[in-house]
Amino acid sequence: MALRSKTFRESYYEDIKLFQTIWSRFWMAIFCVILATLPLWGNPYIVFLINLSCIAVVAALGLNLLVGYTGQISIAHAAFVAIGAYTTAILSSKVGLPFWFCLLASGVLSGAIGCALGFPCLRLKGLYLAMATMSFSVVVEHVLITWEKVTGGVRGIHVQKISIFGFPLDSDNKILYFLLILTALMILGIKNLVRTRVGRAFIAIRDRDIAAEVIGVNITVYKVMAFTISSFVAGISGAMYAYTMGYVHPEHFTVLLSIQYLAMIIVGGLGTILGSVFGAVFIVLVPEMIKALFRFLAFLIPVLKGKYSEEWNIATFGLLIILFLIFEAEGLNGIWRRIKNSFKNWPFTY
Repeated sequence: MALRSKTFRESYYEDIKLFQTIWSRFWMAIFCVILATLPLWGNPYIVFLINLSCIAVVAALGLNLLVGYTGQISIAHAAFVAIGAYTTAILSSKVGLPFWFCLLASGVLSGAIGCALGFPCLRLKGLYLAMATMSFSVVVEHVLITWEKVTGGVRGIHVQKISIFGFPLDSDNKILYFLLILTALMILGIKNLVRTRVGRAFIAIRDRDIAAEVIGVNITVYKVMAFTISSFVAGISGAMYAYTMGYVHPEHFTVLLSIQYLAMIIVGGLGTILGSVFGAVFIVLVPEMIKALFRFLAFLIPVLKGKYSEEWNIATFGLLIILFLIFEAEGLNGIWRRIKNSFKNWPFTY
């Protein structure tokens, strides 16, 4: 009689299930309970960091779909986040439109501009595509500064707080639940997308675009589609940022923010949903780690007191990208998968 292993699957649908085992469902339920009760026992600053992490996760998901799944490098992601943030700020504060309309409009406008950018970038690859997208990011930043009648220029725009069914989300604790739900929906949406025919076409283009075209994948359609969906998700992230921070300014969306998003997906793991989550949370927490390290070093070496600056964060992001590319190409997701496998196979090593 043949023995079945505990990882045996009888169909393709079992293989692509979101939660493979009952334990994965159990730990996910525990994680959701912890997040749901966080405002009751957590520090307000921790709640604020979780809010920032949710925004970063959604932005990283959009970029990972384009870079990790489709293989199209982009340094314009911060520009699409900015388009979404300013769309929300203008429609909510200046026009007075409702929250849901502003959120959808931010994603649609960013997606439309991403679609328009995708067409001229179809024949570009590698460094040339990176330079083209970076140039677009610089143009968007210049427009935000100089088009003062609409964007407010260097003064920025204050954003009205969210009000859902007459209930205002006027604090970090209240807005946490909204961000968690929206982030979960975006994760499920992207996760299901990459399991469809569209997602498999993206992966085929990433692995070998010529071979993908030979087997019938319309490269033009799917590359533009990848740009469009990635930009749409970035616009949603920008709307989340605008409502959370209550203020948008051109300095919030520089090219350095695009580099930070690239660091998220490289550190977390290219071409993985969980890697986007790991990388986004990790990069959001890195500045806090650096600040804590400087405070500790300043306690030991008084001459270092007051020497901390934002340049240290930028240098750290660059160093993390280099180290993960050299020593851990699969990112934090690869480390997590090896840890899971070691427990799954324990006490056996084979």
